[in-house]
Order: sequence, then C-alpha cells, then structure tokens
Amino acid sequence: MDMIRDLRGAVEAALDRRMAFIGGPRQVGKTTLALSLLGPSATTRHPGYLNWDHPAVPPVLRRGLLPPDAPRIVMDEIHKYARWRTLVKGLYDTEKGRRQFIVTGSARLDHYRKGVDSLVGRYRYFRLHPFSLPELERATGPDAGHLAALLTFGGFPEPLQARDERMLRLWQRERLTRVVREDLRDLERVREVSLVEELVDALPDKVGSLLSVKSLREDLQIDHKTAERWITILERLYVCFRIPPFGSRRIRALKKQQKLYLWDWSMVPELGPRFENLVAAQLLKYCHWQEDVEGHRMELRFLRDTDGREVDFVVLKNRAPLFAVECKTGSKAISPAVRYFADRTSIPAFYQVHQRDAYLQTGKITIIPFARFCHDLHLP
Repeated sequence: MDMIRDLRGAVEAALDRRMAFIGGPRQVGKTTLALSLLGPSATTRHPGYLNWDHPAVPPVLRRGLLPPDAPRIVMDEIHKYARWRTLVKGLYDTEKGRRQFIVTGSARLDHYRKGVDSLVGRYRYFRLHPFSLPELERATGPDAGHLAALLTFGGFPEPLQARDERMLRLWQRERLTRVVREDLRDLERVREVSLVEELVDALPDKVGSLLSVKSLREDLQIDHKTAERWITILERLYVCFRIPPFGSRRIRALKKQQKLYLWDWSMVPELGPRFENLVAAQLLKYCHWQEDVEGHRMELRFLRDTDGREVDFVVLKNRAPLFAVECKTGSKAISPAVRYFADRTSIPAFYQVHQRDAYLQTGKITIIPFARFCHDLHLP
C-alpha cells in the first residue's frame, strides 16, 4: 500500500526552513514516505537515501561525505549511532541552503537526542502512525469493509494490504522479534531480553484495563523499578503507549493509574478491547497531528472515578477538555457512566462510538458510528 501518506505535505513544507525528523513504529511506512520526498519513483538505491544499517554508509557519513548530486538527503536509522546528533548537526550547519535533510527512525528521535549540543531550532519532529480509517478512505476511497479490515489486520501497510491472517501472524512475530532483539540491543542496556519478550507477550491482554505494574512485576519476578523502565522503553520503541487519568474537581477521579494500548491493535485478542485500542490509536494520531503540524498542546486521557465509573477517553487541547469518547461494540443505549460524567464535568461533548450504524443526539451526548465520528470531527 504505497500511496502517499497524509503527513507528506506537512513534512514537505517543513523542509523549506528546517530538517524533518520522522519517527514511528517499525514497518509503519517511514522509509516509503521519505523516499516519496526524494522523487515519485525513488527507491532505496537513490543516491540521497543513506541507511545507517547498510555497511557502506556509516564510514562515509562519519567522514561528512554526501552524494554530490542529491539536494535532499534521507538518513535512515542514524539514531543507532551514539554520536548521531553531533553528526547531523554538523552536516546540517554546513549544508543548509544547499541541501534538505530528512531523518527517520523507529525509536523516538525526540528522546534519543542526548548530549551537550542542541538541535533545537534545527528540525521539526513528525510522528507517522499506522493507517487510520479516515486516511485509508482518503487513499483508496470509501468502503464499508475498511473498518473490519483495520480491526482484523491493524493499520500497518504490509498486513493491511495483504489481508491474510496467516501472513499477519508471521509479520507480527517477525516485527516484534526485530524490535526486541535489534532495536532494544542497539538503543538500550537491557540484558534480560527474554524477559522483555515475555512482557511484550503479556501486554495484549492488558489493553483497556487499568495497568498494574505490580502484577507485571510479580509475573516476571522483577522489581517495580525494572518493570516500569521496561514499559517506558517499549513506549520509546513504539510498541505501546499509556494514557493517564483526567482529574475533574467535581468527581472523585483517579489520580495515578494509567491505561495501556498497542500501536498494533491487531494483537489484542478480544473484539471489545481491540476496538477500544483502535479508537485510542485514532485519537492519539489526532493529538500528534495537532502537535506536530498545528503546534497545539494536546493530551489524551481517560476518565474514571473511585467508584469504578469510566469513560474511555478525554481529549484536551491547550489543557482544556475538548470532548470525551466511550467505545461500544454491543448495546446502543447511552452508557450510565457517560450520563453521569456529562452532568458532573465541564467536558463540552461526549461521544459514544459504535462499529455500526447508531445515531442519537441528546444534550452533550451523541451516539454515533465510528466512521461518522471520524468524518464529523475531521480526524486525520
């Protein structure tokens, strides 16, 4: 599925003034996006494409040598080099005005930029997400089967295009093996790789519920600090993400416990949590788009009080709540928790989203199909 991604225009615009950093999970399409910026038919053989994993590239880049006839340079996975930040800074400062630079990586480039010298002011950071329902429809046209395909095969281009469950299982195993065995080795000091693999295997069953680090610690027989560190590393490597609770003054809201979701929601075994994970990914993509492209400060949270009433998500813009979202795969009646929080919080709109047709609007509450929800809110 090598169609142009929605993020391409924003990256193109940023290159007029700065470098563009593109982060995101392994195999989400970062290289394809970057190559499209080199030219409509560019491949990994293009002289402007420099992959740090290729044995011929590191010695050339370390000497500061660039291909002479390449006005745009893509440096892929260069964050695996311990001094990548200094190297990129030197190349940019020397060549700016003559060349444009795109830096891609499957780990958080905004995290792995440690050192004395600063790249602040020299780059824009963009996060490329798996395909969402709106992006898939813009790329291939409306189709009643798109949502079912996303729920089954996830939003990563290769399995989504193939739509073969056997191939999906093989792809999932290979991708996670490379993340844990290669990216973890290259970027972090973790000796107990097999235990990290056990942790990754346990995460799909944790989606949608309050995450208990204590339970993970006991299952893996490690201390709390180590369990927390490993989850944080997996977040940096785009395996999972966590969202915190939203505290409202008029309810007894949770303060600390978080919920966890996967970037590849196709790994979640049960339909209800998998649909919730898909919606979480869509809302996170919206938040990241608003931050990376529009410059707003965004937050994705959930709403739960000490009596167990919960609404799955709250989206905040510049610290003010925009709307809340509850996910449903069964009953189309308004959730009691949605009614309760709509009456007692300042959140201006509540949406209860469903996989299939269901529409009702009453006061601050709207029951709506997920596809229409994405369309009406102009989600990316």
